[in-house]
Amino acid sequence: MRTDRLVAVLLMLQRREQVTAAEVARELEVSERTARRDLDALAMAGVPVYSTQGRGGGWRLVGGARTDLSGLTAGEARALFLVAGPASAATPAVKAALRKLVQALPEPFRAQAEAAASSLVMDPRRWGSSRVEHRPPRFLDDLQDAVIRGVQVRLGYVDSKGAETERTVHPLGIVAKGPAWYLVSHTETGRRTFRIDRVTSADPTGDPVRRPEDFDLAESWREIADEIDRKRTPLEVQAVCAPHAIGILRIGFGDRLEVGGTTTDGRIDVVIRGHDDYTLAGELAGLVEWLEVTGPPGVRDHLASIGNALVERYS
Repeated sequence: MRTDRLVAVLLMLQRREQVTAAEVARELEVSERTARRDLDALAMAGVPVYSTQGRGGGWRLVGGARTDLSGLTAGEARALFLVAGPASAATPAVKAALRKLVQALPEPFRAQAEAAASSLVMDPRRWGSSRVEHRPPRFLDDLQDAVIRGVQVRLGYVDSKGAETERTVHPLGIVAKGPAWYLVSHTETGRRTFRIDRVTSADPTGDPVRRPEDFDLAESWREIADEIDRKRTPLEVQAVCAPHAIGILRIGFGDRLEVGGTTTDGRIDVVIRGHDDYTLAGELAGLVEWLEVTGPPGVRDHLASIGNALVERYS
């Protein structure tokens, strides 16, 4: 809390030509004695702040001195430095910029910033998964630059079936989904999404992007992801599950599971999405102790066949 207050006091001094201990106390909801002690602490730590006595007196920064942290709270500054650590997924440019920002901090705050930069390791791999390192796709930086500058791009692309195309797109944003990167664009045929690792060329045209007025990248991606999920898992299975096994289903099926209400016998209605009857039956066969599939008939038939095969082989 003390560090947060000191940063807040420094930002007040940057925003205003002069502050008094009473103003600091009122804004930070502390006593005037605490406010004066914080102002003295800034001066003792080497921040170029001084006080003037008498009527109209107060505290000022020498020569209007400023740091590069204008507008940042202490919590916001530490959040930035969390992404600058050696094991983070930030780009080298981001890490370099944040290292420079650390050096711009007043001395009493620098230690916490440096500690934040080395306090977090992000390991996106699940237990038991491959150690293959996924490198950013070739044209990621070029397309991100086009998004930021708001210029159209002549895009070469190879789709999932191997067909090569070339078209002019209006880049609207970039999304990272697991190890894959996607470009969300407006095209002549409406909104399109392109996997950036399938892009074969990206040439900015210099023409400005036509951006829909109500476009929101996060909301747009939610719609795209929901549509992809529906296409990948069009089949819905209805079932009832023992209450204590709902956690197992959540682990196994994630977003493909929808939990409903309680039945008259105390079990839970669930809906599970999958790709086809046979594949989903295989996923559900090991859950027969807790799960009863009520439909569709095709999945029930496959489950019966799996059960007969198991009995025949292991009886």
